[in-house]
Amino acid sequence: MKKEKISGKTSELSRREFLGGAAAAAVFTIVPRHVLGGAGCSAPSEKLNIAGIGVGGRGAADVNGAASENIVALCDVEEKRAAQTFERYPKAKKYKDFRKMLDEMHNKIDAVVIGTPDHTHAPAGVMAMKLGKHCYCEKPLTHSVYEARLMAHIALKNNLVTQMGTQIHAGSNYRRVVELVQMGAIGTVREVHVWLGANFSGPPKPINMSQPDAPSDRPAVPETLDWDLWLGPASYRPYHPTYAPFGWRYWWNFANGQLGDFFCHYCDLAFWALKLRHPITVEAEGPVHPESAARWTIARQEYPARGDLPPVTLTWYNGGGYPAFVKENNVPQWGNAVLFIGSEGMLIADYNQHKLLPEEKFADFKRPDPYIPESIGHHREWVEACKTGGPTTCNFDYSGTLTEAALLCNVALRTGKKIIWDAKNLKAIGCPEADVFIRRKYRQGWSL
Repeated sequence: MKKEKISGKTSELSRREFLGGAAAAAVFTIVPRHVLGGAGCSAPSEKLNIAGIGVGGRGAADVNGAASENIVALCDVEEKRAAQTFERYPKAKKYKDFRKMLDEMHNKIDAVVIGTPDHTHAPAGVMAMKLGKHCYCEKPLTHSVYEARLMAHIALKNNLVTQMGTQIHAGSNYRRVVELVQMGAIGTVREVHVWLGANFSGPPKPINMSQPDAPSDRPAVPETLDWDLWLGPASYRPYHPTYAPFGWRYWWNFANGQLGDFFCHYCDLAFWALKLRHPITVEAEGPVHPESAARWTIARQEYPARGDLPPVTLTWYNGGGYPAFVKENNVPQWGNAVLFIGSEGMLIADYNQHKLLPEEKFADFKRPDPYIPESIGHHREWVEACKTGGPTTCNFDYSGTLTEAALLCNVALRTGKKIIWDAKNLKAIGCPEADVFIRRKYRQGWSL
């Protein structure tokens, strides 16, 4: 068997097993470490021992989502931002470097919750999962396509319970939309449009296409922040408040812009309802800057037939005006939305509401009785599955594939080419310049 070398370490898994193995993750039987008698792990009737990595901001909410369990360790590179979480769990051991925490505490930890900026999701997740820890990680799952595939692969290999933080997936609204689409309420769906407004407080508006250069001034690093650890595997940049604590999301070095932020939330609905996996082509347009993520993007993906389901085209829009057909076809002008176009009608949805269109056609439509069970809660679902071996709805096989699709939009945008995607081998056919975006180079001292 051919050995695959990953980040300087030789794996006994073949390239075929690595690239294709994650696809089977949805059907394997999860056997948690505590069932196997792993050191330091809780029995199903006991509380889990959980460590938090990145526990300020969104990460704090994720740790609090697991507050029913034993929070035994907390790690954050910014003491001030993490202070509230540190105070809430005074018995938890405190760390700045997750590598040190996992080295010292791995025998006392069952699972980890990761709420760091995107560029450190994979280093933290891979290390924890190689140590046999169940993993909850914020979206998007990773910063690069390769990392997403690797995370799914390791979760499968080690029989781990995983969940990506697409919390809206647990809501009733998405479940009712999936039922309507899958029962054929709007006929055969071959086209989906997903749009996101330019801001959080109103409808999409055309905005200036200009983007900022990297800041040139050099403010002092706050005393409470370890900037080198914050950078982690990302290429070196001098500290600037433009990057941390929140602005990192809009710089390629650390994240993937608005698309990386929200594709996994909104396109989750299309993936779930239409059983999508890997696109076969991806193309994108928008302003490209070497440092900062695109202010607006339009990306088109083609998905192949899936069993009896026909091919689907998914088009994503962020940061600009409404797609032209919204006004042309009297579609409600919702600030953010997913629009399924079927042979017998349309269905529009956002996080909290949905409508069948045209409304007059569906005035007497009889909805099916709900058949997708209600969620017990996105975090709780993961916690309970860690104890029992039960399934989660956003495991790393499903969410890793969703993340790959999101990040491929930016690969197409940054290369300026239509990507013909070989999902099995993680290659953009005939486009070698895409390789650097599919798998990024890590800063010296960091590896997976």
